[in-house]
Amino acid sequence: MTPPGLLPLTLLAALAMAWWVNLRARAAALGRCRRVCTRRGVTLLDDTVALERYYLVRDATGRLRLGRVYRFEFNGPEQERGRGWVRLAGPVVVAVALERADGGADVEHPGTE
Repeated sequence: MTPPGLLPLTLLAALAMAWWVNLRARAAALGRCRRVCTRRGVTLLDDTVALERYYLVRDATGRLRLGRVYRFEFNGPEQERGRGWVRLAGPVVVAVALERADGGADVEHPGTE
């Protein structure tokens, strides 16, 4: 038998861990967006990223991870507004894209900068 308070405590610990892992992933996405925007000469609007979706993905070692896509907006050099996204596999940023007006996107992958 388990003590009566153990289940709520375990659930609370699991929620705290999930919250912390999501904060780390968001911080990684935001940091990469800032660097890409600075390098491209655009301004990251509101200095924030917004979670768009979760999905399952395999990382470079073949392990199943929780993937995330975050969206962000930026202003270009001539004040045109644009959108972009950053994709993560677990806590690792795997791609960042700045969408172009013609419908395409300029995608950067870590290690190719």
